[in-house]
This record gives sequence, C-alpha cells and structure tokens, in this order.
Amino acid sequence: MKQLIQLFLVSLKLGVTSFGGPVAHLGYFHTEYVKRLKWMTEKDYMELVSLSQFLPGPASSQVGIGIGVKRAGIIGGITSFLGFTIPSVVLLMVFQSLLTQTIHLDGLITGLKLVAVAIVLHAIISMTKNFTTNWQTILIASISITLTLVVNTPFIHILVILLGAVVGFIIIKPEIKKTKTQVTHYISKKTGIISLIVFVAIFIMTPVLARLTENIYVQMLDSFYRAGSLVFGGGHVVLPLLEAELVPTYLDEATFLAGYGATQAVPGPLFTFASFLGAEIAGILGGLFATLVIFLPAFLLIVGMLPFWQHVMKNETLATSVAGINAAVVGILVSTWVTPIVETSVVGIVEAVIAFVLFVMIAVMKMPPWTVVLVGAVLGLLVGIVF
Repeated sequence: MKQLIQLFLVSLKLGVTSFGGPVAHLGYFHTEYVKRLKWMTEKDYMELVSLSQFLPGPASSQVGIGIGVKRAGIIGGITSFLGFTIPSVVLLMVFQSLLTQTIHLDGLITGLKLVAVAIVLHAIISMTKNFTTNWQTILIASISITLTLVVNTPFIHILVILLGAVVGFIIIKPEIKKTKTQVTHYISKKTGIISLIVFVAIFIMTPVLARLTENIYVQMLDSFYRAGSLVFGGGHVVLPLLEAELVPTYLDEATFLAGYGATQAVPGPLFTFASFLGAEIAGILGGLFATLVIFLPAFLLIVGMLPFWQHVMKNETLATSVAGINAAVVGILVSTWVTPIVETSVVGIVEAVIAFVLFVMIAVMKMPPWTVVLVGAVLGLLVGIVF
C-alpha cells in the first residue's frame, strides 16, 4: 500500500506540473522516474518510450502506465494513470461548467479557437518533420489530405489510416536494425494475451451495440473508445477523430474548438479533452465516463504488448506499416486544420493576425502553451468587446 501511495503522489505531482504536450511529458518523466527516483534504468525507460510510440494512443500516458505496471503490477498502472490524469480532468470539467453557465463568452470562445489554429499548425509542422521524411511518406500524406478533404463520410479517417498501413507496407523499404533489444517482462504473457483479446473484443462489439441502442453512454463508448484506439502520432490527432464523431450531433463546432483550446492550457495528457466533451454531452458522469473510455485502449494495449515487445522490435517490416500510418495521420491533421479549424476560426483580418501572433509565441518564442492560451483568451475577449 505504501508503494501505491508513493506512486500516486509522484504521478499526481507530474499531473499538476507537466505542461507542454507529450514530448515535454516524457522529459518530465525521465527527470523524475529515472534521474531523481531511479525507479528505471535509462535503457528500460527508452524501451518503454519506443513501445508507446509504436502503439496507438497517448504516448506519455502509456509510458506512465508502463512505469506504474513495473512498480506495482496492473494496480500500479491504474494508480499511475489516475495520478497523472486527475488534475487536467478536474480543470477541464470546471471549465465546461463555467462555459455552460456564463453568458456572453463569444470573445473567449473566439480566442480559444484561434489558440487551436496556432497549436495545431505547430503540431503539424513538428509531425511533418518527423513522419514525412521521404517520397513514400510524402505521397501517403498527400493522398490522406486529398481523401479527407474531398470525401465526406464519417469513416474516412479510419479508412485513410488503414490505407496508410497497407501502402506503407507495400512501398516503404524496412530499415535493417542490428541492435539487440532486451525487455524486462513486467507481467505474464497470459495477462498480455487476455488484455489484447479484451481490446479487440471491445473494438469490434461497440459499433454493433451502438447500432442496436440509442443509449447515450453506449454511443459515447463507441465514439471515444474508437478514437482512443486509432490515434497514432500524438494526442493532437484525436481532434479530427472526435470532431468527426461528435460534431454536430452532440455539440457545435465553436464549443468543440473552445474545449480543445482550453485543453492546451492545462497540464497532463491531451486526451483529457474527452473530459470536457463528455461533460458537455452528459454532465459530470459523462465527463468521467468519456475519460475512462478514451484511455481504456491505451491501458489495454500497453499491458498487452509489454510481454511481447522484444519480438515486435525485431520485425523491421512491421515498422513500415507504422510509418505509413504516421504519414496518413499527418494528412488527416492537415485537412482538419484547414476545415473546420481555420475555416470557422479565421473569419477576418483581425483573427488572422491574432492566430499569427499566437503561432509565433509557441513556435518561434517557445513560450509555454498555457501562456499562449491565456494570451489568446484575453485577445479574444478584447475583440469581443471592441468589435
């Protein structure tokens, strides 16, 4: 019990102080878990990071869960997840409540939408540098942009991700790696297999259940679980997946983007955007439910893959499909940035100037995301007052 309490308190501290997105979170984790507490070796930590990058889902949260599993088994993974996630969940649900009860927040919403314009563009540039490094991945990203802009169907993002995997497998040459990887098995292979079976079973069954009933929680289970299962390349990619699932059926575009903007201001994982959305759809209980559901695939996958990661690391061919998926999600993010983010946010020269200023703040001046959000909110309020 003492070990679990310590794990919770350490992860809670990280959940309160870890601003800056997944890459920054991994830096915080390294400082705390490897350097200060010495709970992991450098080698074990980097292997865990590589696993989280290979799997869909929120990379930093999966690393945190993996560290918790190493310390205290599955209960440790749950404890680590709760500590790291609770602060941003609470903050975003409070924001949603204030947004609902406060009148005349058009200016604030405008500012937060423009924050989303700047931050998503910054994410696109970073991901493009990392995931479109040759003609094959550039081709896949270009196809992805074209299809997602032209084809109007709720399933286009899933189809593009699958297409990226297939095309990547066919046209990308695998890199030959001669380094040997030795991974410590924190849990049994039997537990891993059960976890993977549960992941696949839920993924297959939830769309069927959603078609058989109109229950709001079943619908949320279907939407948020699928989004959590298909996010490759970083938490920002959850934006187009959730937008396709929820807008305009459950909430309008302005509220959706305002919530996404607010998510940038809080510490912790970007996936807690689901807390805001769930609360908007079904109140406090809906917010908690959406949070658990969107993170569930990440938990099941990290627990399921840990015992087998050594074997996966030896398969260079499989990495080509992952490269194709990463290139495809770059395209998805670009098309989503164009429409609806820019299309609905930058409606005039004033908004364009504000978006540019916010982008310079985060991309050139390297200012923390929470300061960019604060400036965006203030400028949005001023625009609302003046105009």
